[in-house]
Amino acid sequence: MDKKLLAVIKREYSERVRSKWFLVGTLIVPALVVATFLLPIYLATRSESTDKALDLVILDATGAGLGERVRANLLADPSRLGASTGDAAAAPAESAADQPDVQIVTSATLAQAESLATAAVMSKERVGYLVLDTNTVAGAFARYAGRNATTTSDLDRLRTAVRQSVTVAQLQQAGADPAMVNAIARTRVRMSTERITDSGRGGSGAASAMLGFGLAFVLYLAIVLHGQNVLRSVLDEKTTRVAEVVISSVRPGTLLAGKVLGVGAVGLTQQIVWVTLSAYLIQQAMAFIARSGGEAAAAVASGSAGGFLMALTGVGWETLGLLLGFFLIGFVFYAALYAAIGAMVNGEQEAQQAALPVMFLLIGTFLFVTEVVERPDGTIAQVLSWLPFSSPIIMPLRMTVIQPPLWEIIGSLAVGAVSCVGVVWVAARIYRVGMLMYGKRPGLRELVRWVGYR
Repeated sequence: MDKKLLAVIKREYSERVRSKWFLVGTLIVPALVVATFLLPIYLATRSESTDKALDLVILDATGAGLGERVRANLLADPSRLGASTGDAAAAPAESAADQPDVQIVTSATLAQAESLATAAVMSKERVGYLVLDTNTVAGAFARYAGRNATTTSDLDRLRTAVRQSVTVAQLQQAGADPAMVNAIARTRVRMSTERITDSGRGGSGAASAMLGFGLAFVLYLAIVLHGQNVLRSVLDEKTTRVAEVVISSVRPGTLLAGKVLGVGAVGLTQQIVWVTLSAYLIQQAMAFIARSGGEAAAAVASGSAGGFLMALTGVGWETLGLLLGFFLIGFVFYAALYAAIGAMVNGEQEAQQAALPVMFLLIGTFLFVTEVVERPDGTIAQVLSWLPFSSPIIMPLRMTVIQPPLWEIIGSLAVGAVSCVGVVWVAARIYRVGMLMYGKRPGLRELVRWVGYR
């Protein structure tokens, strides 16, 4: 390798690694990852004291006692700590204000009862109220209004209680045994998921999806942060006229390649530290929770963090090599674009405006992450796996969720590598002219002329 290229790479790498902000950023991300896993555990231990779904008024206009059934199902919800399936008496003692208040009303008095319930919610005596009428008994709909109307967990709990109660009422009307109906309505089956690949069983499906999300986000974060670093570095050298001195002794193409590879090495170093330190901290947190946490917290820890670690340790060396290849291709592709933008503009404000199309490519790709996880073999996932600006994020994501054909992975890598060569070549042409040009930002025609200069 060219000695001048090595010198540029070493300078770019050492200058950034020695920065205190590099150290801060490298340590903050693992801390945030660990906090993300510990938050559900904390919420699990606090769920008993924050049970807002029970603090409501049930207006029963059915004439069939449906309100009392809904109340019993809410109190017997096995998701509450200490509650046992199908037994409302097993639930922990609640104050009267924390229990559902069932009010028997008629169709004629329902409107007045709703007004009183609304006033109670507005004065914060209750969190909400539930309306049950003849439409509810028929299985059509129920109505709820409250301060927690956007809280998904509370609404899911209410829907489940109403659905179970309506099922019981309808089956009893059909002559079924009430005890058997109650047992069937409250039966809950938990289903775990596990991947099966060409090499056999491959661990938890949910953990693999979580790992895929994590890798996609880390790659997105690295490209955004370090790509912007390349842009600012090029812009600083241009505005301070340092580039005029450097280019006199180093070819522009060599200088551009050194910047991209040096900053890319910084990003790779940071990602390795992020993944390794996050896995270590999660493992230590799980051990601490197992020793000192309660059963509910330990169950959440083993289900989320444990599954993530199993998925992470289950990634083979071949897959790691492919993931590294996609990272390098993605970073070089976007870093070259950012470097070309830095050479084109003359100030920070112009740089932000010129970089918007590149940011839209990244953000647009990340918007499809959920779709790819849900349908990794779908048309959208396959198309995005071949586009050079999206394949470095989408293909690694698919590889952690399913096992794409080997030819598809190699083909995506090849297309990405060829695209990188083309982007770097164009960026180097723009770089060599733009670093010595000052004043007005060039238009598209002028950029084409820059690329054609010999």
